[in-house]
Amino acid sequence: MKILPTQFDGQAIRRVYDEATETWWFSVIDIVQVLTGSTNANRYWSDLKRKLAQEAGSEQPYEKIVRLKLTAPDGKQRETDCATAQSLLRIVQSIPSPKAEPIKRWLAKVGYERMQEIADPAQALERARQTWQQQGRSDKWIAQRMTGQETRNKLTDYWSEHGIEKGREFAILTNLIHQEWAGLSVAEHKEAKGLTSHNLRDHMSEAELIFTALAELSTRQIAERHNATGMAENKTAAQAGGRIARQARTQLESQTGQSVVTGDNYLPPVAPKAPKAPKAAKALKAIPPAQASKAPQKP
Repeated sequence: MKILPTQFDGQAIRRVYDEATETWWFSVIDIVQVLTGSTNANRYWSDLKRKLAQEAGSEQPYEKIVRLKLTAPDGKQRETDCATAQSLLRIVQSIPSPKAEPIKRWLAKVGYERMQEIADPAQALERARQTWQQQGRSDKWIAQRMTGQETRNKLTDYWSEHGIEKGREFAILTNLIHQEWAGLSVAEHKEAKGLTSHNLRDHMSEAELIFTALAELSTRQIAERHNATGMAENKTAAQAGGRIARQARTQLESQTGQSVVTGDNYLPPVAPKAPKAPKAAKALKAIPPAQASKAPQKP
């Protein structure tokens, strides 16, 4: 998933794009904050959820909500209620606010932008390029990332046309390929890099991107050669494609003495915490100025 913050009327709206299901997820709390101007949007949303739960005879919007880890204002990753634009429209209708109609139009615009990108993929690529440039990625890294994405898209197109469902089955095959070439699962690789809800590929090194692309290219070509259809046959192709990339990886590592798979990432550096003041200094600071001069002096 890609975390792609945006704004409405100058206020930050956290959102996540799930590439596997092509779905936008928005922070419900951020939307509630915009609509109500409340100093305690969490409490407002909690009360509204209870109210919605008590309403009988209709599909409840809160049932369409998932918990995703997003960056909070204090910089920490916290699980946050997130909903699709469709579910948010129902929630917006439940909140009396002069901003209800403008935010409905804004949510519809987000969906329209995605439709434009589907019709003209160059728009999505250009937005991605601009985002990576703003994050300080080199032109060489960006070129490799985009090449790898094209390879990935051709593989998922093949899967879609040969009996593989988006979402869970895509994820199973992707993880199988990754496990074969890298020697660890996608989740383990993300954990090694200190990632949570971030997109793993956005934090890969140039070498990791190249071997991921090799594994997926090999998988697709093997699948095409055997006309692999359904999960069982595509699992076999995925394992074979991953093994080809693993063999190339181990040969490179034997020549360089360096591991291709690393824990490096592109996350912004975490500011070091200020050192705690010594207890003696704290005690002295607690003495009122008038008494500080009378504090006993050590011989």
